[in-house]
Amino acid sequence: MNSDKQATTPPAFERRRWVLPAALVEDLYPEPRRPGGRPRRTARDWIVDFACFLLAVVIGLLAADALQEEPGLSPAMEVADQVVGALACAAVWLRRRWPVGLAVAMVPVSLVSATAGGAVLASLFTLAVHRPFRYVAWTGGASLALTPLYYLMRPEPGLPYLASIVIALLLAVAVVGWGLLVRSKRQLLLSLRDRARRAETEARLRAEQAQRLAREAIAREMHDVLAHRLTLLSVHAGALEFRPDAPREDVARAAGVIRESAHEALQDLREIIGVLRAGESDDAGRPQPTLAALDALVAESREAGMKVALTGRVTDPAAVPASVGRTAYRIAQEALTNARKHAPGTEVTVSVTGAPGDGLAMSVRNAPPEGEVPRVPGSGQGLIGLTERATLAGGTLDHGPTPEGGFEVRARLPWG
Repeated sequence: MNSDKQATTPPAFERRRWVLPAALVEDLYPEPRRPGGRPRRTARDWIVDFACFLLAVVIGLLAADALQEEPGLSPAMEVADQVVGALACAAVWLRRRWPVGLAVAMVPVSLVSATAGGAVLASLFTLAVHRPFRYVAWTGGASLALTPLYYLMRPEPGLPYLASIVIALLLAVAVVGWGLLVRSKRQLLLSLRDRARRAETEARLRAEQAQRLAREAIAREMHDVLAHRLTLLSVHAGALEFRPDAPREDVARAAGVIRESAHEALQDLREIIGVLRAGESDDAGRPQPTLAALDALVAESREAGMKVALTGRVTDPAAVPASVGRTAYRIAQEALTNARKHAPGTEVTVSVTGAPGDGLAMSVRNAPPEGEVPRVPGSGQGLIGLTERATLAGGTLDHGPTPEGGFEVRARLPWG
């Protein structure tokens, strides 16, 4: 995960990482943390921390000069005020490690020390930047609630009581608002970074899914094409094996079908492998069959020795959408292949009807086989693929035995 985050960070930000806060660098450039689990400070953090410390010291020195003008302030109280203020300024360096603890500790300090005013503002700013608003509301509210009491015990020389309270409140609100603005900008940057990472992850997942779908489509195409060719080879090779005394004409015809089917199977295999090597979809290779090629499929099956009857033809097969026609062709091809494997020598009826707006209905029915037919290994996979293909085309496919003992494949496809 760390390597992924580093890889998604632009090189331009890598060169300017010193200008980013440690909280952002930790998210953008994950690294092993220091002992205690705290991220390493960047150059920007050191500059900001020193600026906050320097500001707290300057405000404390100005307040220390004004202590002499306060009426009724004893020298011991003046020294105690300055000591507490110096300790508060030194505690500013702990603001990143314990932002809540420092802000809470500064609440009573603000009531007894005027020289700690800068450290109090720095603690409120840090709390607003690094913690949710509820912490700022409770701690800042407590500090502001003590402000009238402080000016009641130690009035500001030369300034009315109400004006002192208003100025202190405005200054505290401005510092807290500034801190909340910085926090919102950081959260926005982190949310944009997370969104970019999620977008990259989703794009990678979509690419992987597209590759998987393409591979599945090629696998289905390979099954649909090669199963038909290889079944012809198996049927005619089996006929030659069990009928070695067949007439010379039948042997020559069977040998011709075997040779032609082997040639077509090799050609189809070369084209599919070419698609895999080129990384293109199967539509970019050889022309895909449509419903208009159904006559040629039936004729090829008849030449292979099957008894196939084609009924209920569509008037204009070219008007059928290409995707629907290709699906119908593959359904008929797979159904004929199954009939040839599981019910050899039986009559098969292929029916295709439909019109625009009514949909395309087709069925492939074969009579029951004569005698016992041995089970073919891997049976049923083609029907699963056909069901998925019909579903992807927006249609349905059913299959099952007929009352007479045969088998029927029924499909209905949309034709808008």
